[in-house]
Amino acid sequence: MSTPAFRTGAGRISLDFIRTLRWRGTDQALEELATPEALRAWVAQLGPYSPGDAVPVPTARTLRIAQNTREAVHALLKAARETSAADCPPESRTLLNDVASAPTPHPVLDEHGALTHTAGDSVIAVLAVVARDALDLATSTGLLPRIRDCAGPNCGAWFLDTSRPGTRRWCSMDRCGNQAKKSTWRTKHTTAR
Repeated sequence: MSTPAFRTGAGRISLDFIRTLRWRGTDQALEELATPEALRAWVAQLGPYSPGDAVPVPTARTLRIAQNTREAVHALLKAARETSAADCPPESRTLLNDVASAPTPHPVLDEHGALTHTAGDSVIAVLAVVARDALDLATSTGLLPRIRDCAGPNCGAWFLDTSRPGTRRWCSMDRCGNQAKKSTWRTKHTTAR
């Protein structure tokens, strides 16, 4: 069974990670990290590892840690956006601090001049990167106000608006932005008839 490519482009790895639970809070919620193989695929796609690097399939325990980390990231960023990072639930803060303390992938320059990344546990190492990124983002007075909700009516994804004017509306122009423009075009041309 092949695993589909995961959505990227939210502007931060922690925001891309929370997108692995699509349509959060709805009846259509879809768990993209339902299996250890799916988590391995996410790490291989979004982690710093080279395409040829073997990312081992994580254990069921590591999958639960990843899902819990994702929910802790969401809880932290939600609290930070609504009031303050200090209002993050204590269990989420504790989990993120623990996960963030793990060693992260480190660069290695080989004899041919190629840079690769390695870690004792490649999945846990990427989860540490995600947790550190979330902690940084939640406490950044410059970046936190630029986390936006996608304007796509069925999306719900968050993204970091790095546009100069700060007016980006969609998580992805290719996906939600295109759908909105097509819908506007259809509505305009249907009412014109």
